[in-house]
Amino acid sequence: MGSFTSAGGRGVLAATVHPRTGALTVTGASDAVPDPSFLVPAPGGEVLYAVSETEEGAVAAFDVTGTAPRLLGDPAPVRGTHPTHLALAHGHALTANYGSGSVSALPLGPGGAPEPAGGVLHHHGTGPHPDRQTGPHAHQVVPAPGGRWVLSVDLGTDSVHVSALDPMTGELTPHGRTALRPGSGPRHLAFHPSGSHAYVLAELAPTLTACRWDPASGNLVPVGEPAVLPTRPGEEGESYPSGIVAAPDGRFLWAAVRGDDAIAVLALDGSRERPVPVATVPCGGHWPRDLVLDPRGRRLYVANERSGDVTWFDLDPETGLPSRSGSIEAPAASCVVFA
Repeated sequence: MGSFTSAGGRGVLAATVHPRTGALTVTGASDAVPDPSFLVPAPGGEVLYAVSETEEGAVAAFDVTGTAPRLLGDPAPVRGTHPTHLALAHGHALTANYGSGSVSALPLGPGGAPEPAGGVLHHHGTGPHPDRQTGPHAHQVVPAPGGRWVLSVDLGTDSVHVSALDPMTGELTPHGRTALRPGSGPRHLAFHPSGSHAYVLAELAPTLTACRWDPASGNLVPVGEPAVLPTRPGEEGESYPSGIVAAPDGRFLWAAVRGDDAIAVLALDGSRERPVPVATVPCGGHWPRDLVLDPRGRRLYVANERSGDVTWFDLDPETGLPSRSGSIEAPAASCVVFA
């Protein structure tokens, strides 16, 4: 679990998972790097990577074979500011740098330690929101299924960028850019398990853009923008969606919504292009920043940043509805991953 040390978090927390109930038990923590807000495990689960979401911006590697994470070498600079997300592809750690509106590729050295960023791809443009879209703000970077393309979601320019990564040099070459509705502020996307569609969750509007994805050409084509939340006549409020995940069988999407402090459940039909909001349930805390499925797709874990907890839910396999099962204290929680 990642957390914001600047807001009282313990850094990177390790926990065991009860095999029957899914309950978490914290075994240790490391505050060796400030604000490790997003994490990703290496294949095999022995090494964990974290962004340091600071003005300097860095990636750190941790050995997670023990009860507490152990820093491996020095964090490596990303050559960008305030990285919010990272992913692994072709021997590199890729970071989405919100502050500088860029994506960086850091080669992974012997033993898995990151090295300073080689390739850096800068986004350009603005959006209509007077405060949040005065420039580019890369919020997420995702390798597309098949590994040929890298997608980066930019909140500041209302777009998703597609690029190619050179596995030898780390250079990111722009390939295409998909424009989304102005002012929507896209934040995160999730691929359908078939790899044929992607769903882009907006932060500045509680909507979801369904897109067709062509892995051969690298083209992302929007086909609809449904609401994330069911219609609630007479109710108005501030809703700021954050994270999204897709069911392994492709029947449901779950989205975390801050402000409403809810998990939205959306159903998918056979076309995969018409997500329908069917229900919301309380997230178990305040300000759900991220959510993740367990490896078997049976439970949902939510990092509630402002209430300082991680809450988990059992999922009904027929309806997709989450049912709260338990929680642990995790101050300034920002994300959860399984290794």
